[in-house]
Amino acid sequence: MSKSHVPPFAGSKTGVAISQRLYSLDALRGLDMLLIIGLDRFFKRLTDGIPGPVMEAFADQFRHVRWDGFHLYDLIFPLFLFIAGVAAPYSISSRLRKGSSRQDVLRHIVRRGLILVLLGIIYNNGLKVQPISEIRFGSVLGRIGLGYMFANIIYLYARRWAQLAWFSIILIGYWLILKFNAAPGFPMGDLTMEGNFASYMDRLIMPGRLYSNNIHDPEGLFSTIPAVATGLLGIFTGDFLKNSTFSPASKAGWMSVAGVVLIILAYIWNIDFPINKNLWTSSFVLCAGGWSLISLALFYYIIDVKGYRKWSFFLRVVGMNSILIYMSKRFINWGYTNNAMFQWLGQIVGEPFNDAVMVATLLFVQWLFLYYCYRNKIFLKV
Repeated sequence: MSKSHVPPFAGSKTGVAISQRLYSLDALRGLDMLLIIGLDRFFKRLTDGIPGPVMEAFADQFRHVRWDGFHLYDLIFPLFLFIAGVAAPYSISSRLRKGSSRQDVLRHIVRRGLILVLLGIIYNNGLKVQPISEIRFGSVLGRIGLGYMFANIIYLYARRWAQLAWFSIILIGYWLILKFNAAPGFPMGDLTMEGNFASYMDRLIMPGRLYSNNIHDPEGLFSTIPAVATGLLGIFTGDFLKNSTFSPASKAGWMSVAGVVLIILAYIWNIDFPINKNLWTSSFVLCAGGWSLISLALFYYIIDVKGYRKWSFFLRVVGMNSILIYMSKRFINWGYTNNAMFQWLGQIVGEPFNDAVMVATLLFVQWLFLYYCYRNKIFLKV
């Protein structure tokens, strides 16, 4: 591992300077996006060629839990929203420092959030004319956009104690709403796919179609409410990194401790309110938030505190253009290009690892595209 020659905290007495980019944030975002676009499939294909209970358990971590529970793969989505929250204190303070008014910043936040919602609709449905009843409006980008937007508005206008109050009210309120309500015909507090109150509300208020047989949508509107708390948790973390008087190494330690505490609280709450990504339950917010904090603490310590950056360049190229590569899956036939360039390699390797090799080359082809964009300063920003 090679060390960057740039001092990680030059000119800052309290850690990262306000103008300093968090290299760890770009790297972690890049790893998260790699898991979305194919790294998960690589691990699955690799474990297919190595039978045994240990490898099967490892591969299982790259599959979503069907309903209640938590796997590594369930962290990918909330981690992306958490990262967006971490960046907020830096970007908002930068805009205010450069002379933008709060109203200007608000307009930027709302515009960015709504653009992400629109991109999510395009990602789901493509660019084609179709009846509203056939359009799926719930999306990953839509939830990130709305969660980011409302969390940033709270941060922009609320004092720190009020931000913490909003965080608590959202989590406790969502728990109580689902605990003391249910879909018609189901017992109070029912948390099945058909009977839970969040999915019932989505069936009432969301236009178009829902993801699961028009019964439930994992990116539904009502369950986006607790996702705002995920964004706020990222904002609290970013504010801590930017303004804390702790040393950089201490910040990494405290983030790790906070992550462990949140995970413990999540599993205590899990007894009454199960950890469930589909419903984005309050216990899920704490569990995913805890693992997000631990992940960022590790990356932050290695990259920004110790200064080991060069190894993370591969990830940062992806992280700095994450929306572009995510959207490209709907408009570029990456599989065709990959087969044209590397099918021969998969044939040489043969069973049982040829599929894993082809996934690896696919990721490489996509990375080369992003590297070209990086070198030519082409970034899709919203």
